[in-house]
Amino acid sequence: MVMKLPYLGSSLFLVLTLVYVVASGSEKRLPILSFDEGYNQLFGDDNLVIHRDGKAVHLSLNERTGSGFVSQDLYLHGYFSASIKLPADYTAGVVVAFYMSNGDIFEKNHDEIDFEFLGNIRGKDWRIQTNVYGNGSSSVGREERYNLWFDPADDFHQYSILWTDSQIIFYVDNIPIREFKRTAAMGGDFPSKPMSLYATIWDGSDWATNGGKYRVNYKYAPYVAKFSNLILHGCAVDPIEFSSKRCDSTQSLEQLFTSVTPSQRSKMDSFRRKHMTYSYCYDQTRYKVPPPECVVNPQEAERLKKFDPVTFGGGRRHHGKRHHRSRASRSEADSI
Repeated sequence: MVMKLPYLGSSLFLVLTLVYVVASGSEKRLPILSFDEGYNQLFGDDNLVIHRDGKAVHLSLNERTGSGFVSQDLYLHGYFSASIKLPADYTAGVVVAFYMSNGDIFEKNHDEIDFEFLGNIRGKDWRIQTNVYGNGSSSVGREERYNLWFDPADDFHQYSILWTDSQIIFYVDNIPIREFKRTAAMGGDFPSKPMSLYATIWDGSDWATNGGKYRVNYKYAPYVAKFSNLILHGCAVDPIEFSSKRCDSTQSLEQLFTSVTPSQRSKMDSFRRKHMTYSYCYDQTRYKVPPPECVVNPQEAERLKKFDPVTFGGGRRHHGKRHHRSRASRSEADSI
């Protein structure tokens, strides 16, 4: 189905503004909404608790249920951000997600942009996963996974999504970690329909930790994910008419046309070189030929091949001692 979208023109100014805002580090000047101003509870009853006069939200998972919230508006493009502190200790099987989706409206051809945080056994780090679906293309997994240079359960850290009509950028503490560009070869697989913003915590025991080997242990419950500094900066879209209700704009045209800065690109390259542990573009067990939007980086390909020669190099799996990478030093934050 081809849907005419009258709101594209009205969002052009916002798209350019967003690129400037993030590249210039202006995130702190964007308005932070209280929960009642921008969100509704999605599920979880008492497992969602509002703090600090609506400026912070705690989501918990126990034996009874997980919990979540959703933006009151749909958005076509924008900048969406939250400061998140993840549960500590044994978190195997726990999934915390901060993502955009329209699956409730477009069940067969939905779009999605994901941050997923995957728990682990005691002594092992949380892993972070990003993913992108467009037009129901969930059969083509576009996952990337990373370690972080800090413990996300120790303190709050900012996780952000920039979505325009030509690219999606994922940020951690204003450092871009992934840039996903729209290409003609993708066809309709790039997210292009209005989406809501979601935050959830739930039991992903069947797959989240070592393919389901380690499951949620509820003797450590409740698992609490804390959210604050919630930013919704985008083009709000009427859910019935699919016309633009409101386009936020805070910068003048003279300040636009700025993309990812050289400094940010250097930090992104450094992050990916040190912390990326999986990318679908190099997975030879899933794709004999990389999907058309992939731009193969020889350095990334070689590093991942050494990390996992079976998945990324077509090698044979050998049984024996496993060698684990040592945890990144906290001082690496300065070198990213």
